[in-house]
Amino acid sequence: MVRAQTPVRLTAATRVLEVNGKAATVFGLVAPGGQSGLTFAPGQRFSVTLDNQSGQDTIVHWHGQLPDWRQDGFPWPQTPPIAAGATKPYDFKLIPGTFWMHSHQGLQEQQLMAAPLIVQDAASRAADMQEEVVLLHDFSFKSPEELMRALTRPTTSMGSTTAKDGGGMSGMGGMTTGPADLNDIDFDAYLANDRTLADPQTVRAAIGQPLRLRIINGASSTNFWIDLGVLRGQVIAVDGHDVVPVAGRRFPIAMAQRLDIVVRLPAAGAYPVFAQVEGKSARTGFVLATGGAHVPRFSATAASLAPAVDLSLETKLSAVVPLADRPADVTLPMVLGGDMRPYRWSLNGRVWPDDAVSVIETGQRVLIDMINHTGMSHPMHLHGHAFQVMAINTTPIVGALRDTVLVPPRGRVLIAFDADNAGRWALHCHNLYHMAAGMMTEIRYAGVV
Repeated sequence: MVRAQTPVRLTAATRVLEVNGKAATVFGLVAPGGQSGLTFAPGQRFSVTLDNQSGQDTIVHWHGQLPDWRQDGFPWPQTPPIAAGATKPYDFKLIPGTFWMHSHQGLQEQQLMAAPLIVQDAASRAADMQEEVVLLHDFSFKSPEELMRALTRPTTSMGSTTAKDGGGMSGMGGMTTGPADLNDIDFDAYLANDRTLADPQTVRAAIGQPLRLRIINGASSTNFWIDLGVLRGQVIAVDGHDVVPVAGRRFPIAMAQRLDIVVRLPAAGAYPVFAQVEGKSARTGFVLATGGAHVPRFSATAASLAPAVDLSLETKLSAVVPLADRPADVTLPMVLGGDMRPYRWSLNGRVWPDDAVSVIETGQRVLIDMINHTGMSHPMHLHGHAFQVMAINTTPIVGALRDTVLVPPRGRVLIAFDADNAGRWALHCHNLYHMAAGMMTEIRYAGVV
């Protein structure tokens, strides 16, 4: 990636990617020099011109950043998509951390219209720590439109990429079982920085030196487990916000979430870091290796199935700088509903764009009480705000600051945020296909039109 200068041009374009020996045309968000993504130094502003050379209308969301709502990259009537061949300038104050950017136009995100957005802070720069950014993705040779059509006909197989039958449930009530509750789609491949384990990226690092892994789950419909193997790491930030370090070797990461993990190589050699798909043996990953160490081949199939991604990490996280302790002014109930047959997902019984807007006031402390009545997990993302996780299944915690939280099947998660960024803001499931099938709503500040 390149360090962004002011101003900088970011180009939405097409490119050819080879996946397991087969070429595919995908999108990209390309910085000057042809690299994917942008890195900003401490104190820099997001002064960027987006040049749409993708051949399609597009709009890009700066996921986790806190701009004015008209610069957020969501296709409201007031902020329509950017026409093919057109440009649009952006300028706003950045918050530091690990973030990413992705299309919010149709299903373009599935075709890799996504890239890292890294904002360094003075403390991390002063630490002189090696950093590596890894963007995970799920990949299909089929178009996302084909995948979506197959989901609406859930018994239809599409070769090696298949839309799966979830077995059906009664929308707001019943319960399903089996692997289809974890993965709607069987993808052709899983990528780490555009590469599979047939040809993984190798990162060279010195013995004993701290290495910060900025891992971004940019997958459209896949949760992963990050498996450090023999290494032991510390999670020091989630979704760009610092947490009290949590040590371990295996960490869950839901769609759109980010983990900053610090590791050290204990001796000479090659150390794979895997991202295994929940409920499957399929995995991708990359390799950490000391200088000159031989890097063997690693299988893209694990020896056993991964469990469902859960909130085992979430319960251990606590923000370094939590929200101020104050009572809530308003609580928004948010019931997550839906079914695989028909493939339709809802919030409070409404299917986007047939939405019931939630109106809040500037200055309020807002709680959102998310109750999942479905048999699938939903990574819920709120635009324009960082929220704190306050309770899991009615058990209070003083959790992490985030912008995306997983609500497990039949689970309940309470989040809180301060209404300090007036505008129109989307709240939606970050499973791209759940969102496209209706699981989205609007939270609007009073007086904003």
